[in-house]
Amino acid sequence: MIKKLITLLTITAVLFSCKSPEARMPESVKTGSFLKESAERNKKLNAKEQEEIEKIIANNPAIDYIASESGFWYFYTNKVEKDSLQPEFGDVIDFDFNVSNLKGEEIYATSNKTYVMDKEELFTGLREGLKLMKPSEQVTFIFPSQKAFGYYGDDNKIGTNIPLICEVTLNTIIKNND
Repeated sequence: MIKKLITLLTITAVLFSCKSPEARMPESVKTGSFLKESAERNKKLNAKEQEEIEKIIANNPAIDYIASESGFWYFYTNKVEKDSLQPEFGDVIDFDFNVSNLKGEEIYATSNKTYVMDKEELFTGLREGLKLMKPSEQVTFIFPSQKAFGYYGDDNKIGTNIPLICEVTLNTIIKNND
């Protein structure tokens, strides 16, 4: 009798323990609305910055602004026609630059920097702008905030979503021999 009871309990336990796992319902459902709202905010910000930059360009008709393929504008203060040497990956360049906002208020005074192309930190717009330059050229760049320091700023003097004007003089290029 006890053997039959133990056998019956064992069979019952085996039958009820073989239940397959059930899927749990999520606690909250994400709709992607945050991403959509963020994209809309960025489009509005970009349009506003574009409008400000276009006003600067319109107020300076004597200056021949060039729109880059990368999404910023620039003009040459001193253009070198004869030299074809431009910085490439790994080249060491020496340049002077100053940074101001779109109102012309200086953020960083003229300073000198030595930079290894694409191997060190430098904000996107300036990195792309330097690749367009030749030694002894002087160029003024107008960068929308997404090509400058964007949402984060530089944690010092440049705040969130600030478009920048950078005056840059490329002094030297030392070619990478690798």
